[in-house]
Amino acid sequence: MGSFSMWHWLIVLAIVLLLFGRGKIPDLMGDVAKGIKSFKKGMADDDAPEKPSQTVDHKADDHK
Repeated sequence: MGSFSMWHWLIVLAIVLLLFGRGKIPDLMGDVAKGIKSFKKGMADDDAPEKPSQTVDHKADDHK
């Protein structure tokens, strides 16, 4: 095996550009970034402690 040469990476880059086009790659990266942001937001929402609900403690008056 071994490391790939510079020519290999240039050929891979050319194939990717041919398949996706120049305009598609930034759109794809933007979509990936939005997905990561919403995933992080969802994880933060799960970790945040829920606010305790405000309950009114009614004690019965003892009338004797």
